[in-house]
Amino acid sequence: MFQSKRRSWRMLLIGLVAVLAFSVMAGCGKKDASSGGNDTSKVIATYDGGEITENEFDREQRIVLALQPQMEQFMQMEDFRQYLVKQEIAYEYLEAKADAKTKEAGKKKAEEQFDLMKSSYGEDNFKKMLDAQKVSEAEFKDYMVRIYTVMEGEMQKISEDDVKKEFEATKQDYTTASVRHILINFTDPDGKERTEEETLKLAKEVKAKLDKGEDFAALAKQYSEDPGSKDNGGLYENVEVSNWVEAFKQAALTQPLNEIGDPVKTEYGYHIIRVESRNEKKFEDLTQEEKDMIQTTLASNKLDEFMAGDLEKKIIKKIELPKVETSTGENGAGTDSNAGNGTNAGTNEGTNAGTDSNGAANNAGSNSGNTSK
Repeated sequence: MFQSKRRSWRMLLIGLVAVLAFSVMAGCGKKDASSGGNDTSKVIATYDGGEITENEFDREQRIVLALQPQMEQFMQMEDFRQYLVKQEIAYEYLEAKADAKTKEAGKKKAEEQFDLMKSSYGEDNFKKMLDAQKVSEAEFKDYMVRIYTVMEGEMQKISEDDVKKEFEATKQDYTTASVRHILINFTDPDGKERTEEETLKLAKEVKAKLDKGEDFAALAKQYSEDPGSKDNGGLYENVEVSNWVEAFKQAALTQPLNEIGDPVKTEYGYHIIRVESRNEKKFEDLTQEEKDMIQTTLASNKLDEFMAGDLEKKIIKKIELPKVETSTGENGAGTDSNAGNGTNAGTNEGTNAGTDSNGAANNAGSNSGNTSK
């Protein structure tokens, strides 16, 4: 579809947790980074009831990279590392506070999903994924059961009324539509950039042909530069509108049925759109999986509120991350001048992680890319 190409590290990290809250594990206990013996590495963070050592934080980073190698670029960023250590503190703190029933439920879900994940990856690929970051299966399981236990505790706080209210507030996102479109990209098939004026001019020319009654599917095959739909006559059938970038989504929601609208601009180019059907969902139409997704989103929001509130203001006592060594070319390694101490994450990626969490939770996994590029 036409998802946004801009995804912040915050969205990626929260998205990772959201994915794991549906699809990943087992085990319990706290070990050092080498899976044996006492951890004598430096304490880099202290909080009410516990501490994080350098080995433990290193392990946390390696586990994240095992699951999402593309996040390696962010491991040099102070904001990211501050957020990651705070997330580690939050999960350890809340897991310790969970009651026996919550821990048992979290462990059960972890065990079920661990088998599913291992089967999905294939045993050899799963082992390679962990070996690439020198993560043992026991460490991975410990990490995952912690996530499941905490998410289970947060989800228990969400009532069905809460889920229904959230659905009513975001019900447009659950509308499905069948949309036929022709995309004129800001780059031509040879990779040459088009100006906005050139792109719009070509889009208007195609629209004029449609207005004269020429066949939409035939013109889509001839002109559309969306490889995901052109060979299907430009059709996306019965798709949730939340999958599309905002301008395309709004056209799908508001454009009169079976009329050719004026070209719609997105980050990809101009789209000539015909909405062929649109179906709004009621709460009772939701599947259990959709209700679970809303519940998980709300639980993630609560966790984010906890991290920005009590965790930051009352629970964390001190964070003193080690400086990051960065490559300086042929002269060898240097230090990141931005690495420092303190407990403020300084997250300039936006203050509403709950919004990011919602987007990530809905798009994680199957929506990791787009079909128009």
